[in-house]
Amino acid sequence: MKARLNYSEVAPDALKAMLELEKFVTNSGLEKSLYELVKTRASQINGCAYCLDMHTKDARIAGESEQRLYALSAWRETPFYTEHERAALEWTEALTLISKNNVPDSLYEATRKHFSEKEMVTLTMSIIAINGWNRLAIGFRTVPGTYKSGTW
Repeated sequence: MKARLNYSEVAPDALKAMLELEKFVTNSGLEKSLYELVKTRASQINGCAYCLDMHTKDARIAGESEQRLYALSAWRETPFYTEHERAALEWTEALTLISKNNVPDSLYEATRKHFSEKEMVTLTMSIIAINGWNRLAIGFRTVPGTYKSGTW
């Protein structure tokens, strides 16, 4: 696989804007472990190999277990995730696959049982961020396996 272009070199201001969104989410109080699960799950759905490589590496460093990472694509079928995490994963899937559903009120209400209004905005911004990163990496073919933790 060969990268199509290096978007961070071609349009550094675009990268800067994405990093500001990432900074907001990182400093929002959203649990790092939850954010890594959200980033990994959205990347699985989108088929982003680069982001899967990145976020599974970062999740492991943050203390995530191999078992939970391996089972993430089948999270509904396992007892490995808390109700809080399950709500976030359901919201992640709905927003990532938004063209296939209408994000029903019932899902919003179920998610709100686990997140405050502010946390809902933060969680949603985290999903927006990873979906954006996925589209950059997939569209420009960022080469998987090149990420080293701590380089952002």
